[in-house]
Amino acid sequence: MKRILQAWLYSKAGLKAAFKDEPAFRQVVLLALLGFIGACFAAHSFTQFVLLILPGVLCMIVELLNSAIENAVDFTGTHKHPLAKKAKDMGSAAQFVALVFFILVWGGYFVF
Repeated sequence: MKRILQAWLYSKAGLKAAFKDEPAFRQVVLLALLGFIGACFAAHSFTQFVLLILPGVLCMIVELLNSAIENAVDFTGTHKHPLAKKAKDMGSAAQFVALVFFILVWGGYFVF
């Protein structure tokens, strides 16, 4: 039980730090919140509701991982290194793919 409590406290601290220090995370949280509210009105079933909020949740998860990668790379040194750039670019690309998925899901829902 102690491990679960510690994990919850670490997670809470991580979410708090991301929200406080990462503007991109705050933007993604807003996007996910808008998706959640939109799903409350647009979904006709629980399955549709879950499928409509999934892209927003995925964007938040990817942004947390992207921010973690960026912070870890920045911590290891201030000099530029091709692998550091590659890691940061890949994290950014993952977020881009998640945002495109968000747009495709919501766009597809209203088009089809």
